Amino acid sequence: MSDVYAEPTTAAGPTGPASLARYTTLRLGGPAGRLEIATDSDEIVRKVREAEAREEAVLVLAGGSNVVIGDQGFPGTVVLVRSRGFQVVAEEGDTVTVRVAAGEPWDDLVAATVERGWSGLECLSGIPGSAGATPIQNVGAYGQEVAETIVAVEAYDRTHHEVVRIAAADCGFAYRGSVFKYSDRWVVLSVDFRLTRSPLSGPVRYAELARALGVEVGDRVPLADARSTVRRLRAGKGMVLDADDPDTWSVGSFFTNPVLEREAYELLRERAADLGEPPYWPGAGDVVKVSAAWLIDKAGFGKGYAGPEGVAISRKHTLALTNRSGVASTAALVALAREIRDGVHARFGVPLHPEPVLINCTI
Repeated sequence: MSDVYAEPTTAAGPTGPASLARYTTLRLGGPAGRLEIATDSDEIVRKVREAEAREEAVLVLAGGSNVVIGDQGFPGTVVLVRSRGFQVVAEEGDTVTVRVAAGEPWDDLVAATVERGWSGLECLSGIPGSAGATPIQNVGAYGQEVAETIVAVEAYDRTHHEVVRIAAADCGFAYRGSVFKYSDRWVVLSVDFRLTRSPLSGPVRYAELARALGVEVGDRVPLADARSTVRRLRAGKGMVLDADDPDTWSVGSFFTNPVLEREAYELLRERAADLGEPPYWPGAGDVVKVSAAWLIDKAGFGKGYAGPEGVAISRKHTLALTNRSGVASTAALVALAREIRDGVHARFGVPLHPEPVLINCTI
């Protein structure tokens, strides 16, 4: 996997503007008022506190893979999280608890757990970004979510000015959400994952993955097979970062799959009667999750659909909005997202919500 951002040349943040585009997978974002690098948890906390003492707004940025930053940038201090490493902090029976620094590249961590025979993260292979970002949006793919393995999150509480360890039960995990998302209160410093010592994956839950592996849903496969197959599937959809492939210059899925009450789903079925059954997955209670990709495609926004300035829907995956030209503006990307959202609502009456965090921009 190739990163599409570069590191600054000095550890001290500049006092003048610094473009944030080089630190996001979209290659978009205006200048930062001040740019700081933090290489461990203590330094992250110190940099945030120093910015607060200067009465500056603070943006904590790691892999930049789930954020859209406006063209005006961020006028305060941007703290680049570059902490690294993980360690075993507990072992019990066939489980191992691993504490991971917030800045550890996520796919590197998954590769390391697979190599060590630790099961639990293998289906989350190929996802860009950092370990510290995964609890924020409860990262999930191919039938796994990080909420299933997270034991606790260590975070700096900006309200009470203290470092705390938050148990998984108190993280408010939900579909692509948590107490950390859309909140300036918490700065994630490390994450504890409880994994299982096993040469085999967890039960394969996702039908597409099962087909690609040649097994039945519920079967287990060697960890390395699960990882390599997931990465192959993601690469085929442009969801593995590649500096040479503009179809990967995105934040992954831009919209979440809508979760509808049964009555709302029946109304959708009526409006889509000429298109066949809208794909859905039953949820808890009387709700269903509907495919956003299907809604977008059937509303007339297919793969490769182009917007202004070279922004476009990926040619590999309908949910990914890309800065294919590499020189577009955030305003252009937001305009495309707004066009898609409004078009889907006009056709099907279903609202779409963005998955990435929007900084100084909105759709």
